[in-house]
Amino acid sequence: MPFEFRPDRPRWVQVAEVIRDRIEAGEYGPGEAIPSEPALVREFGIARTTARKATAWLRHKGLIYTVPNLGSFVHGK
Repeated sequence: MPFEFRPDRPRWVQVAEVIRDRIEAGEYGPGEAIPSEPALVREFGIARTTARKATAWLRHKGLIYTVPNLGSFVHGK
């Protein structure tokens, strides 16, 4: 079932919140990779720039870190 976006919030915020919730629920544990930008594009039906903004926000909040050419990973607790 496709993700249903709410019209009152930017899509990148909603995607970031979904990933944050998955991290907090333990779906992605410390050191584990989160889905790549292309995977987020496919899962949510969004533009790559939207996926990039979502991951940038997660990095800014300290939830993930990115290793060039490897991906983005959940920070350890």
